[in-house]
Amino acid sequence: MLEPKPVCASVSEYSEFALPNDANGFGNLLGGKVMHLVDLAGAMAAMRHARFPVVTASIDHMNFLHPIRIGQLVLLLSSVNRVFRTSMEVGVKVFVEDLVSGERKHTSSAYLTFVALDAEGNRVPIAPVIPETPDEKRRYEQAGGRRAYRLALRSGSQRGI
Repeated sequence: MLEPKPVCASVSEYSEFALPNDANGFGNLLGGKVMHLVDLAGAMAAMRHARFPVVTASIDHMNFLHPIRIGQLVLLLSSVNRVFRTSMEVGVKVFVEDLVSGERKHTSSAYLTFVALDAEGNRVPIAPVIPETPDEKRRYEQAGGRRAYRLALRSGSQRGI
């Protein structure tokens, strides 16, 4: 049996400036760039927890609540919500910070599923996660429902529905 780890052991923070080469014609960070950063931040938390290389198995939908303008700081916070034997759900929250004013806004959130792999590319069991705070316990419980939904979608798509 793998030794369980607390959620706090996976907490990760990633930040990057929004630069012109990643902007659309309106001077806002491209949504695809934000999704790329979300994937990186999620992978950091997943690897911190699993201590194995990980691959992205799925990303739930994303809503973009506020634009990220060129020159602003993109800040991503991530942690493991729940482990399901060889996969885990990671939550990522994206903020934008104006470094001049100090104003910070939540711009998007996503849930990603990662799978840990050994050197031969085979799935490996992942240590259980221990939620400690009320917020971590809520996310842990809700992750079970999201997983059931994802599995139902996958089952439907495999049947051609």
